[in-house]
Amino acid sequence: MTQQGAVLQGYNNELVKCIEDLCIQKEELNKQIQQAEEEKNKLQHEIQVLSEQLECVCENLAQKVASRNELDKILAETEVAYMKILDSSRTLLNVLKKEVGILKHMPELKTN
Repeated sequence: MTQQGAVLQGYNNELVKCIEDLCIQKEELNKQIQQAEEEKNKLQHEIQVLSEQLECVCENLAQKVASRNELDKILAETEVAYMKILDSSRTLLNVLKKEVGILKHMPELKTN
C-alpha cells in the first residue's frame, strides 16, 4: 500500500504543480486584461477629446464658409453696381461730347 500511496502522492504533487501553473497564468492574464482595459479607457478618452475638437473645428469652418458666401454675394452685387456706374459714366460722356460738338457748330459761340 505504501507504493500506491507514493504514486498517489506523486500524482497529487503533479496536480498541485499544474494548478499553481494555471494560477500563475491566470494572474498574468489578469494583468494583461487590466493593461488592455486601461489602454481602452485612455483611447476612449482621446477619442472623446478629438471628437470635441472636431466639432469645434467643424462649427468654425461652417461659420467661415457662411462669411465667405456672404462676402461673395456682396462682391457680386458691388460688381454689378459698379458696372452700372461705368455704363452710366460712358453714356454721360458720350452725351456731353455730342453736346459739345453741337455747341461748337453754333455761330454765336464761334470766336472771330
